Amino acid sequence: MSERNRKNSMVYTSSFTSWQETVPSLLNACSLLEKISSEKKLLIKPNLVEPQEPPITTPVQLVAALVDHIHASLPGLEIIIGEGCGSASNNTWQIFEALGYNRLDDLPHVTLMDLNEAPLVHMQNSSCKRWPEMYLPEIVFESFLISVPVLKAHSLAGVTLTMKNMIGLAPPAHFQQGGHWKKASFHQRIQEAVFDLNRYRTPDFTLLDATIGMQEAHLWGPTCDPPPHRLAAGYDPVAIDSYGCRLLGIDWNSIGHLSMAHGVLGTADPLTIQEV
Repeated sequence: MSERNRKNSMVYTSSFTSWQETVPSLLNACSLLEKISSEKKLLIKPNLVEPQEPPITTPVQLVAALVDHIHASLPGLEIIIGEGCGSASNNTWQIFEALGYNRLDDLPHVTLMDLNEAPLVHMQNSSCKRWPEMYLPEIVFESFLISVPVLKAHSLAGVTLTMKNMIGLAPPAHFQQGGHWKKASFHQRIQEAVFDLNRYRTPDFTLLDATIGMQEAHLWGPTCDPPPHRLAAGYDPVAIDSYGCRLLGIDWNSIGHLSMAHGVLGTADPLTIQEV
């Protein structure tokens, strides 16, 4: 594992009482404020694939609690909430409004951004077999990137946690390729596609909503029964996703992008878990 990608593989987790109580407690345990104290920009990336209520999408209350906690201690930090939805029938701004994220845009220290429309950078990596070329928004390389996914199984990828949440960064101009869904090209060799994407940009920190969870798929089907009633956080995206698999009762080794990322982008096993 390269120095650049070597991360603190601790997973911090807490039982859920309320957004206002659990989020600050968990973030303090992670020393997040100290980690970002010298940053100029913070990009928060929820999972807002469609205008459907949680637990299919990231609760706006969770993101609001995250923003409030950070702004209270770091009032000069520029906070951007960015998403690039994959919906075929809605754009990102419509989803922001449907799920209440437009209320956060009224705060003087918060800006909403449609990552599907953002200026791009072009990169190449010949070791990436699925994506030897990649286009991603400039802003994700100019900011400390916080991923805020939801605990969900996925009908194609097995799970959609923090690594797969990065698909929202991919611009439709280069990754729709005539498909119905705005990121349709990711459905081809999806495990390699998710892994390669994360080789270009992984989240710097993840706050995982595991309060309810989706047990069988990402847009339909039953919720977790019983619900985990937990939040989890950490700096290692592979460790967080491995922990999410554990909550869903899924062997992380059965998820291609996780097995490929283990030892390269982070550590899936053994996990070090700290209860907060």
